[in-house]
Amino acid sequence: MAALCAVLAGCGSSTGTRPAAPPAQPPAVASLSPARVPARMPPTMAPGPGGLTPVFERGPSAGGDKTVALTFDADMTADQGPRAARGERFDNPALIDTLRRLKVDATVFMTGRWAEQYPGQARAIGDDPRFEIANHSYSHHAFKAPCYGLPALDRHDMAADVRRAFDAFRTAGVRNVVPYFRFPGGCYDDDALRALASARVTAVQWDVVGGDAFATDADAVAEQVLAGVRPGSLVVLHCTRSAAPVTEQAIRRIVPELRERGYRFVKVSELMAAARGT
Repeated sequence: MAALCAVLAGCGSSTGTRPAAPPAQPPAVASLSPARVPARMPPTMAPGPGGLTPVFERGPSAGGDKTVALTFDADMTADQGPRAARGERFDNPALIDTLRRLKVDATVFMTGRWAEQYPGQARAIGDDPRFEIANHSYSHHAFKAPCYGLPALDRHDMAADVRRAFDAFRTAGVRNVVPYFRFPGGCYDDDALRALASARVTAVQWDVVGGDAFATDADAVAEQVLAGVRPGSLVVLHCTRSAAPVTEQAIRRIVPELRERGYRFVKVSELMAAARGT
Protein backbone atom coordinates (compact mmCIF):
# COMPACT_ATOMS: atom_id res chain seq x y z
CA MET A 1 0.00 0.00 0.00
CA ALA A 2 2.90 2.34 0.65
CA ALA A 3 3.89 2.25 -3.01
CA LEU A 4 0.32 2.96 -4.09
CA CYS A 5 -0.10 5.82 -1.67
CA ALA A 6 2.99 7.46 -3.13
CA VAL A 7 0.82 8.87 -5.92
CA LEU A 8 -1.77 10.52 -3.67
CA ALA A 9 -1.74 13.12 -0.94
CA GLY A 10 -4.45 11.95 1.44
CA CYS A 11 -3.60 8.42 2.44
CA GLY A 12 -2.49 9.18 5.99
CA SER A 13 -2.77 11.54 8.90
CA SER A 14 -1.06 14.89 9.34
CA THR A 15 1.46 16.03 11.89
CA GLY A 16 2.84 19.41 12.78
CA THR A 17 2.35 22.57 14.77
CA ARG A 18 -0.73 24.71 15.22
CA PRO A 19 -0.80 28.23 13.75
CA ALA A 20 -0.65 31.27 15.98
CA ALA A 21 -3.41 33.89 16.09
CA PRO A 22 -4.03 35.60 12.73
CA PRO A 23 -2.68 39.07 11.99
CA ALA A 24 -4.86 42.09 11.38
CA GLN A 25 -4.04 41.91 7.67
CA PRO A 26 -2.86 38.92 5.62
CA PRO A 27 0.77 38.98 4.50
CA ALA A 28 1.67 39.87 0.95
CA VAL A 29 1.71 37.00 -1.52
CA ALA A 30 5.11 37.03 -3.15
CA SER A 31 4.51 33.83 -5.11
CA LEU A 32 1.66 35.16 -7.27
CA SER A 33 1.93 37.61 -10.13
CA PRO A 34 -0.31 40.71 -9.75
CA ALA A 35 -2.43 39.63 -12.72
CA ARG A 36 -3.36 36.39 -10.95
CA VAL A 37 -4.11 37.74 -7.47
CA PRO A 38 -7.88 37.97 -6.89
CA ALA A 39 -9.38 41.45 -6.43
CA ARG A 40 -9.91 40.66 -2.75
CA MET A 41 -6.80 39.12 -1.24
CA PRO A 42 -7.64 35.65 0.08
CA PRO A 43 -7.17 35.21 3.83
CA THR A 44 -4.02 33.60 5.20
CA MET A 45 -3.06 32.53 8.70
CA ALA A 46 -0.37 34.15 10.79
CA PRO A 47 3.11 32.62 10.86
CA GLY A 48 3.69 30.12 13.61
CA PRO A 49 6.32 30.34 16.35
CA GLY A 50 9.67 31.45 15.04
CA GLY A 51 8.19 32.43 11.69
CA LEU A 52 7.19 28.90 10.70
CA THR A 53 4.77 28.50 7.80
CA PRO A 54 1.26 28.55 9.32
CA VAL A 55 -0.95 25.46 9.15
CA PHE A 56 -4.75 25.46 8.75
CA GLU A 57 -6.65 22.24 9.48
CA ARG A 58 -10.34 23.10 9.84
CA GLY A 59 -12.80 25.93 10.28
CA PRO A 60 -14.76 26.96 13.37
CA SER A 61 -17.24 24.43 14.74
CA ALA A 62 -19.28 26.91 16.78
CA GLY A 63 -22.01 29.17 15.43
CA GLY A 64 -25.12 28.51 13.40
CA ASP A 65 -23.51 28.30 9.93
CA LYS A 66 -22.82 24.65 9.07
CA THR A 67 -20.05 24.88 6.49
CA VAL A 68 -17.78 22.22 5.02
CA ALA A 69 -14.92 22.57 2.53
CA LEU A 70 -14.42 19.80 -0.02
CA THR A 71 -10.88 19.81 -1.38
CA PHE A 72 -9.54 17.75 -4.28
CA ASP A 73 -5.88 16.96 -4.86
CA ALA A 74 -4.95 16.90 -8.56
CA ASP A 75 -1.89 14.70 -8.19
CA MET A 76 0.78 14.02 -10.74
CA THR A 77 4.43 13.44 -9.99
CA ALA A 78 7.21 15.05 -11.99
CA ASP A 79 8.18 11.71 -13.58
CA GLN A 80 4.76 10.40 -14.63
CA GLY A 81 4.82 11.93 -18.11
CA PRO A 82 5.57 8.58 -19.82
CA ARG A 83 2.58 7.00 -18.08
CA ALA A 84 0.35 9.85 -19.26
CA ALA A 85 1.73 9.44 -22.78
CA ARG A 86 0.68 5.78 -22.69
CA GLY A 87 -2.89 6.81 -21.85
CA GLU A 88 -3.07 6.80 -18.05
CA ARG A 89 -5.41 9.59 -16.94
CA PHE A 90 -4.42 11.72 -13.99
CA ASP A 91 -7.36 14.08 -14.54
CA ASN A 92 -11.06 13.59 -13.77
CA PRO A 93 -13.23 15.95 -15.85
CA ALA A 94 -16.40 14.05 -14.90
CA LEU A 95 -15.79 14.94 -11.26
CA ILE A 96 -15.39 18.65 -12.08
CA ASP A 97 -18.55 18.52 -14.21
CA THR A 98 -20.48 16.92 -11.33
CA LEU A 99 -19.32 19.60 -8.90
CA ARG A 100 -20.53 22.24 -11.37
CA ARG A 101 -23.86 20.51 -11.91
CA LEU A 102 -24.43 20.20 -8.16
CA LYS A 103 -23.33 23.83 -7.63
CA VAL A 104 -20.58 22.93 -5.17
CA ASP A 105 -17.83 25.41 -4.32
CA ALA A 106 -14.49 23.65 -3.83
CA THR A 107 -10.72 24.08 -3.70
CA VAL A 108 -8.45 22.11 -6.03
CA PHE A 109 -4.89 21.50 -4.82
CA MET A 110 -2.97 21.09 -8.05
CA THR A 111 0.59 19.99 -8.74
CA GLY A 112 2.53 22.02 -11.26
CA ARG A 113 3.08 18.87 -13.30
CA TRP A 114 -0.71 18.33 -13.51
CA ALA A 115 -1.17 21.89 -14.82
CA GLU A 116 1.49 21.24 -17.46
CA GLN A 117 -0.18 17.99 -18.53
CA TYR A 118 -3.72 19.40 -18.60
CA PRO A 119 -3.38 23.16 -19.17
CA GLY A 120 -6.82 23.54 -20.73
CA GLN A 121 -8.52 21.85 -17.80
CA ALA A 122 -6.40 23.81 -15.33
CA ARG A 123 -7.46 27.09 -16.96
CA ALA A 124 -11.12 26.05 -17.05
CA ILE A 125 -11.14 25.16 -13.36
CA GLY A 126 -9.41 28.44 -12.46
CA ASP A 127 -11.81 30.45 -14.62
CA ASP A 128 -14.87 28.96 -12.87
CA PRO A 129 -15.94 31.13 -9.91
CA ARG A 130 -16.98 28.04 -8.00
CA PHE A 131 -13.37 26.90 -7.70
CA GLU A 132 -10.05 28.18 -6.44
CA ILE A 133 -6.64 26.70 -7.29
CA ALA A 134 -4.10 25.98 -4.56
CA ASN A 135 -0.55 24.63 -4.70
CA HIS A 136 0.21 20.94 -4.17
CA SER A 137 3.93 21.25 -5.08
CA TYR A 138 5.44 20.81 -8.50
CA SER A 139 7.00 17.37 -8.10
CA HIS A 140 4.69 15.69 -5.54
CA HIS A 141 7.82 14.60 -3.70
CA ALA A 142 7.82 14.32 0.08
CA PHE A 143 8.65 17.28 2.31
CA LYS A 144 9.31 14.88 5.20
CA ALA A 145 10.56 11.29 5.03
CA PRO A 146 9.34 8.64 5.20
CA CYS A 147 6.07 9.51 3.47
CA TYR A 148 4.23 6.62 1.80
CA GLY A 149 7.19 5.75 -0.41
CA LEU A 150 7.47 9.19 -2.01
CA PRO A 151 10.97 10.34 -2.95
CA ALA A 152 12.06 13.10 -0.59
CA LEU A 153 13.04 16.65 -1.47
CA ASP A 154 16.14 18.17 0.04
CA ARG A 155 15.17 20.88 2.53
CA HIS A 156 16.97 23.50 0.43
CA ASP A 157 14.81 22.63 -2.61
CA MET A 158 11.40 22.82 -0.94
CA ALA A 159 10.54 26.49 -1.43
CA ALA A 160 11.78 26.33 -5.02
CA ASP A 161 9.50 23.37 -5.71
CA VAL A 162 6.49 25.33 -4.45
CA ARG A 163 7.46 28.37 -6.54
CA ARG A 164 7.92 26.15 -9.58
CA ALA A 165 4.30 25.02 -9.24
CA PHE A 166 3.10 28.65 -9.11
CA ASP A 167 5.22 29.30 -12.21
CA ALA A 168 3.55 26.36 -13.97
CA PHE A 169 0.14 27.82 -13.16
CA ARG A 170 1.15 31.17 -14.63
CA THR A 171 2.56 29.54 -17.76
CA ALA A 172 -0.68 27.60 -18.25
CA GLY A 173 -2.74 30.78 -17.77
CA VAL A 174 -4.45 29.54 -14.61
CA ARG A 175 -6.47 32.17 -12.75
CA ASN A 176 -7.89 32.36 -9.22
CA VAL A 177 -4.75 30.95 -7.61
CA VAL A 178 -4.72 31.30 -3.82
CA PRO A 179 -1.61 31.29 -1.57
CA TYR A 180 -2.33 27.91 -0.01
CA PHE A 181 -0.16 24.80 -0.10
CA ARG A 182 -0.83 21.15 0.69
CA PHE A 183 2.05 18.85 1.55
CA PRO A 184 2.20 15.70 -0.59
CA GLY A 185 1.03 12.86 1.60
CA GLY A 186 0.21 15.40 4.30
CA CYS A 187 3.72 14.79 5.66
CA TYR A 188 5.61 17.67 7.24
CA ASP A 189 7.61 18.73 10.26
CA ASP A 190 9.03 21.97 11.63
CA ASP A 191 12.00 21.77 9.25
CA ALA A 192 9.60 21.74 6.29
CA LEU A 193 7.53 24.59 7.75
CA ARG A 194 10.72 26.58 8.23
CA ALA A 195 11.95 25.82 4.71
CA LEU A 196 8.70 27.09 3.17
CA ALA A 197 8.56 30.35 5.10
CA SER A 198 9.98 32.34 2.18
CA ALA A 199 7.22 31.02 -0.15
CA ARG A 200 4.64 32.99 1.88
CA VAL A 201 1.94 30.30 1.81
CA THR A 202 -0.46 28.86 4.37
CA ALA A 203 -0.26 25.07 4.59
CA VAL A 204 -3.69 23.45 4.44
CA GLN A 205 -4.31 20.03 5.96
CA TRP A 206 -7.68 18.44 6.80
CA ASP A 207 -9.73 16.83 9.55
CA VAL A 208 -11.66 14.35 7.36
CA VAL A 209 -9.88 11.79 5.15
CA GLY A 210 -12.13 10.85 2.23
CA GLY A 211 -10.47 7.48 1.78
CA ASP A 212 -10.91 7.56 -2.00
CA ALA A 213 -7.27 6.72 -2.78
CA PHE A 214 -7.41 3.50 -4.81
CA ALA A 215 -10.91 2.80 -3.49
CA THR A 216 -13.30 0.75 -5.59
CA ASP A 217 -16.43 1.15 -3.43
CA ALA A 218 -18.01 4.57 -3.84
CA ASP A 219 -20.49 3.96 -1.02
CA ALA A 220 -17.65 3.20 1.40
CA VAL A 221 -15.97 6.49 0.48
CA ALA A 222 -19.23 8.39 0.90
CA GLU A 223 -19.95 6.77 4.25
CA GLN A 224 -16.47 7.61 5.53
CA VAL A 225 -16.91 11.27 4.60
CA LEU A 226 -20.46 11.48 5.94
CA ALA A 227 -19.41 9.90 9.24
CA GLY A 228 -16.53 12.32 9.69
CA VAL A 229 -17.93 15.70 8.69
CA ARG A 230 -18.68 18.21 11.45
CA PRO A 231 -19.35 21.96 11.14
CA GLY A 232 -16.15 23.57 9.87
CA SER A 233 -14.70 20.33 8.49
CA LEU A 234 -12.12 20.26 5.74
CA VAL A 235 -12.30 17.09 3.62
CA VAL A 236 -9.46 15.72 1.47
CA LEU A 237 -10.41 13.84 -1.70
CA HIS A 238 -8.73 13.44 -5.09
CA CYS A 239 -9.12 14.52 -8.71
CA THR A 240 -6.98 11.77 -10.23
CA ARG A 241 -9.01 9.28 -12.25
CA SER A 242 -6.46 6.46 -12.46
CA ALA A 243 -5.82 6.38 -8.72
CA ALA A 244 -9.18 7.53 -7.31
CA PRO A 245 -11.73 6.12 -9.77
CA VAL A 246 -14.90 6.26 -7.63
CA THR A 247 -14.66 9.81 -6.28
CA GLU A 248 -17.16 11.30 -8.71
CA GLN A 249 -19.71 8.61 -7.87
CA ALA A 250 -19.17 9.18 -4.13
CA ILE A 251 -19.70 12.93 -4.53
CA ARG A 252 -23.13 12.28 -6.04
CA ARG A 253 -24.12 10.80 -2.68
CA ILE A 254 -22.08 13.00 -0.33
CA VAL A 255 -23.38 16.36 -1.56
CA PRO A 256 -27.15 15.80 -1.30
CA GLU A 257 -26.88 14.00 2.04
CA LEU A 258 -24.81 16.78 3.60
CA ARG A 259 -27.23 19.37 2.22
CA GLU A 260 -30.09 17.47 3.83
CA ARG A 261 -28.21 17.90 7.13
CA GLY A 262 -28.05 21.65 6.54
CA TYR A 263 -24.46 21.96 5.34
CA ARG A 264 -23.23 24.62 2.93
CA PHE A 265 -20.21 23.94 0.71
CA VAL A 266 -17.46 26.58 0.76
CA LYS A 267 -13.93 27.04 -0.52
CA VAL A 268 -10.97 26.89 1.84
CA SER A 269 -10.64 30.68 1.65
CA GLU A 270 -14.13 31.15 3.11
CA LEU A 271 -13.52 28.57 5.82
CA MET A 272 -10.24 30.28 6.70
CA ALA A 273 -11.88 33.70 6.77
CA ALA A 274 -14.43 32.36 9.25
CA ALA A 275 -11.63 30.96 11.41
CA ARG A 276 -9.97 34.38 11.39
CA GLY A 277 -13.23 36.15 12.13
CA THR A 278 -12.96 38.29 8.99
